[in-house]
Amino acid sequence: MASVLKYLISACVFLLLVGSASIDAAPPGFVEGHLKIVSPKEVELADGNTPAIAAENYAEYPLIILSQDRKKEIARVTADRNGNYHVALPPGDYILDVQGRPPKGHVRAKPQPFTVVSNQTVRVDMGIDTGIR
Repeated sequence: MASVLKYLISACVFLLLVGSASIDAAPPGFVEGHLKIVSPKEVELADGNTPAIAAENYAEYPLIILSQDRKKEIARVTADRNGNYHVALPPGDYILDVQGRPPKGHVRAKPQPFTVVSNQTVRVDMGIDTGIR
């Protein structure tokens, strides 16, 4: 009888541990948005052409997702050729910011706080000012 009781207690403890682990592993949510690269003044090159924003420009400004206290980088994402991005994240509170300022530029961007909820998508657009005058 004592061995049956030990078996039942062990089985209950095991089921509690397995159940709590599956509760902690909540399904991810998603953050998506659009990166807009702006310059306060259109830049005109010496040949008279105005450069257009291209896919290569988005690669120069990767977005970073930081913990709410801004101490830990959670993810890094580069917008696609149209300036759009999409990332899966665990539920929680985050900050979206821009990384990788060009060597001769001054980028201004306002960090965007956001919250991810399981199985939902939150939209966070980011605008950056390249500082080109």
